[in-house]
Amino acid sequence: MISLRLNQDDERIIREYARFNNLSVSEFLRQAALERIEAEYDLAVIREYEERKASGNVKYYSHEEVWGDV
Repeated sequence: MISLRLNQDDERIIREYARFNNLSVSEFLRQAALERIEAEYDLAVIREYEERKASGNVKYYSHEEVWGDV
C-alpha cells in the first residue's frame, strides 16, 4: 500500500479527473505512475540508440537481409 499526501486543490483536481474518466483515484494514479515509468524507459532506450548511432555502432539490415534468413 502507498500513501500520498496532497493539498486540497491537488486532491480535488485528481478526484475530478479520475471521476471524469470513470476511474477510481487508485486506478488513475497507478496508470499515471506506470505511464511515467514507461515513458522514461522509452526515452532511455532512444538515448542509448542515439549514442550508439553517433559512435557508429549501429548496423542496419535491408528487408531482403532480414527475410533472407527465414
